[in-house]
Amino acid sequence: MVGDRNPNVTAHRAIPIALELAAKGCSCPVEATWLHTASLVDPPAQLRGFHGCWCVPASPYANAAGALAAIQLARERRMPFLGTCAGFQHAIVEYARDMRSMPEADNAENNPASQMPVISELSCSLVEATQEITTMSGSRIREAYGTETISEQYRCRYGLNRDLQSMLLDDDLWFTAHDENGEVRAVELRSHPFFVATLFQPERRALNGGAPPLVAAFVEAMIMYAVAEDIPRISPSKRPMPRQ
Repeated sequence: MVGDRNPNVTAHRAIPIALELAAKGCSCPVEATWLHTASLVDPPAQLRGFHGCWCVPASPYANAAGALAAIQLARERRMPFLGTCAGFQHAIVEYARDMRSMPEADNAENNPASQMPVISELSCSLVEATQEITTMSGSRIREAYGTETISEQYRCRYGLNRDLQSMLLDDDLWFTAHDENGEVRAVELRSHPFFVATLFQPERRALNGGAPPLVAAFVEAMIMYAVAEDIPRISPSKRPMPRQ
């Protein structure tokens, strides 16, 4: 879990519950370790042995560069990645800089003076808002929810800059969910086993007792990754050990 944990953040309270419910549904234990962005000084070493990376809400981060490095690592190593809210914003910035040759790309929340704000202030705030969202056929989000239209909650004031979004599109990046006005609310990578980032916060469903479908899909992707890579499950108190 990449983010600056705060018990006052609704999403942060929901995430452990969401993972627990998803794990029960998959009959596989999930152990979450929170990595404060200020501690991310060597992501390749710090993320070694993990089966997935979830970049969580609540920005600005204490260390945006550390979060971006963790996202890049998950993308390049094909590690299951879920980004929600701030995780969506930083996934966009990372992709723009590293894959679309936009080194000046930035988040206007972190850098209001940015000349290339791929993440900009929304025309209408989505703080504690709920929206109807349309998912794209063939996307992992559609597969997870099993329906074209979903309803999810937000707590954000910044999202994808519509004026710059065409510069991000290529054969890999895919806009896979939109609101009723056509604004992008989720992105995925076609070439990646599971790289999904949403502006909404699917984890909040867990506070009502239901396993969030997208979190369940993330857990399933981690199981597949663990099997394929033969990575042992780690404990925060122990160094990774090879399977016997």
